[in-house]
Amino acid sequence: MKRTLKVCVGDEARLVGTLHFDQNGAREHAAFAYDETWLAARDRFALESGLPLVVGSQYHRKVVEEGSVFHAAIADTEPDGWGRRVILRDHAKRRQAAKRAGAEAGSVQLNAVDFLLAVDDSSRVGALRFRDEAGVFQRATEPGRRTAPPLLELRHLLSASRAVETETETAADLAYLRGRGTSLGGMRPKCSVVDDDGTLAIGKFPSVQDERAVTKGEVLAMTLAKAAGLNVATARLLDSDGVPVALIRRFDRTPDGRRLMYVSAATFLGVESAGAQEHSYLEMVDALRVNGAAAQADIDELWRRMAFSILITNVDDHLRNHGFLHADRGLWRLAPAFDLNPFPDRARELKTWVSPEAGPEATVDALMSVIAYFRLTLPRAKKILREVERAVAGWREAGRALGMTPRDLEDFSSAFEHPERAAGRRLFASRT
Repeated sequence: MKRTLKVCVGDEARLVGTLHFDQNGAREHAAFAYDETWLAARDRFALESGLPLVVGSQYHRKVVEEGSVFHAAIADTEPDGWGRRVILRDHAKRRQAAKRAGAEAGSVQLNAVDFLLAVDDSSRVGALRFRDEAGVFQRATEPGRRTAPPLLELRHLLSASRAVETETETAADLAYLRGRGTSLGGMRPKCSVVDDDGTLAIGKFPSVQDERAVTKGEVLAMTLAKAAGLNVATARLLDSDGVPVALIRRFDRTPDGRRLMYVSAATFLGVESAGAQEHSYLEMVDALRVNGAAAQADIDELWRRMAFSILITNVDDHLRNHGFLHADRGLWRLAPAFDLNPFPDRARELKTWVSPEAGPEATVDALMSVIAYFRLTLPRAKKILREVERAVAGWREAGRALGMTPRDLEDFSSAFEHPERAAGRRLFASRT
């Protein structure tokens, strides 16, 4: 099987290059070539460090088993774990229906291109778009169907997602969810939606396996992050028949809905698999100094985010939970913070290390050990830490304002109440 797709960028669909996909049995290969018009443009930029601006096909070799056959910037637009689950179950349901009808059941196994093109063009993360051999942007909207659904349909989305989780979904449930997955957020149930003002957002639903109010905890963390001075995606809680749904505004769209080029921190750093080996925040600092449009401002923001993660026990801070937005001609800005979650039941070890020397420990001592690398003075670091700690100190009041019950607050208490908070207070209260 061979596919040739045109890769375009933005709402104006500027041609960037051509993606070639070749499947021979279980083996899959992909290559990308920049278009000559893109290479000649004054505002051209490399999609990622692994795709330099050169003439000719550039092949990608999957380095780890769980990696993608595509170059990282393209792979960033693939559906996440939840999206893949919906796609796989939809494929299986369609095959079963075809067999019952005595019709051709189609391909037994989905390939990498099937997954890549299974996300709706309107809600695909970032600004990359894929035009097929017939000139149609994929995934095209089905006849008589909206793109991302409005909030009015939240109840239906929640019901369909729960059915998938409990393996009781119908073909109609899967058809309703089909194409509406995202690339941001792992295995938790979620769906692209359109907010009341027409902006694109992600609706995150509670899982049937949750033992605490996870969606409330995420919105609480995002609320505290804003109070702590972080640049954070806008988030709020919605009630859908008594079920708390987290609504997160998409930060890869402008206020008027135009697409922004986005890559994960893993792609920005040239990391094939974020979990294959240890990485540190210092690597992001180095990359920002080379390719940052406002390097020191974003480096300051990164240190503030580390402080916040340590104080709320946000220990799922892997490289795909950080991202960058293209600013101009190969220069990038740190994207707003997202996927911030307090984890009261996890060991206090960060997925992305503070530094190779400090290791994964989520401590104020580790945080302070890198201020020179971040080019922060001690007074400046203390000021940031004070602002973050004071915001986190109000977690109970902020939680109550969100409608969290005493049981909800107790479930999260160990994520917010721990010795590192006191260590932070002692530090910024000291004169040295």
